[in-house]
Parts: sequence; structure tokens; C-alpha cells
Amino acid sequence: MESITNSLAKPAQLRRDTKPRPRSEAKRGRIVEIAIRHFAERGYNAARVEDIAAQLGIAKGSVFQHFKSKDGLFFEAYKKAVQSFPRYMQAPAEVQAAGFFEVLRYWLSRTENMVRDNWASYRIYLVGNYGTDLALRREINRFLVEADPYGWRDFVAYGVKNGELRSDLDVDLIGSILEWTMDRFQDALLTEELDPGLFRKSGTVPEKKEARIEQFVELLRRAIGSDKAQSGKRA
Repeated sequence: MESITNSLAKPAQLRRDTKPRPRSEAKRGRIVEIAIRHFAERGYNAARVEDIAAQLGIAKGSVFQHFKSKDGLFFEAYKKAVQSFPRYMQAPAEVQAAGFFEVLRYWLSRTENMVRDNWASYRIYLVGNYGTDLALRREINRFLVEADPYGWRDFVAYGVKNGELRSDLDVDLIGSILEWTMDRFQDALLTEELDPGLFRKSGTVPEKKEARIEQFVELLRRAIGSDKAQSGKRA
């Protein structure tokens, strides 16, 4: 497989230096849309660029002309997939008014609904996190940090402004703790829907899943919540 340096870094530089023509950009967009479906259905290793090209009625070389490699194509598909997810501060106004930890609870409780509404994108998210090699995951992690597609920075700032997060902890540390733990917990919920064998556990009844969500949110509240958040928790 072509090295990650050649397949990702160089095309990214070229895209910064030259503005794609509208027709070329539209073609790139169509390729990425079809690629998302193929990678979601088949995983990274089994998906074939020639099949993606055939569905579009174009030559395989035309795909490589735009993305240089299979790695480059998957990376663009992953970015488009995760950018389609809602940001934390897109929770309804009444949920935001209820506080930082209610926003966490809201999105956790909607995890399975979001999977059903956006199945292919969530499958790409899982494939990118668990079904690609270390070099490609490194590029994915760099993108997540730089682009902040879920809006973690704004969400943590909202919690700090509300006085719901501990003042003795560094804001960036709080963000890192939340991002990692929330992602892993939602992964566990997602894999029950998309990949039951990825984590070694059996499915749970909805009541048990709700209890796990409540326990998880309470754990976060005790770890990073301010005194105000502790005293204002739900009974």
C-alpha cells in the first residue's frame, strides 16, 4: 500500500495551493458519496476502488487522479461522514437550558436513533477507528483534533460559562477526558447496532442501557462537575 505520506499529505497541500474547478469538485463529491456507501457496506479492506469507479461509470484511474490512493479516498470519505454528525451545541434549546450534563445525556440517549438516520456515516466512523491501519488512524486523529467536527471546544466553554465544570482542572484536559470517554461509550452503544461482535458483550434490554447511560453521566459529573453541578443533579 502506498505510504500515508504520499497518499494524504501531498494531495492536501495541492488542494490548498490550487482551487478545484466547479465541475471537478462536483465529480470529487460524487466519488466520495459512493465511496462512503462502499466502505460502510464492505469495510476498508474489502472495498475496491474499481467497484466504486464502475458504479460511477468512470475509469479507476480517474478516482486515483482525484485522491491518489485508496487511503486518500477513505480519508475524504471519513471526513465527510463525521462532518455530517450533529455538534454537541446543536441540542434543542430546552435541553441546553437544562445544563451541560443534560446535553450529554440527550446525545447518549439518541445514539441509536442517529445510527438509523445516518447508518453509512456511522459505519464509516467505526471502520476508521477500528478497521484501518495505524498510519491512517494517525491522520484521522489529527483531523479530529484540528477540525473539531463535534464542537467539543464550544461545548466545554458552555459548561465552564455555566459554572458546571470544575475550575481546578485545565479546560483542555476536561475536553480530552470528555472526548475520549464519550467516544468510547458511544462506540459501545453503536456496535450493538452495527457490529455486535466488535465488543465482547451481549446485547442489553433498553432499560439496562438507560441505566448504563445514567451511571456514565453520573460518573462524569463526579469527575469533572463543579459543586454547583453536584448539588443541582437530578434526583
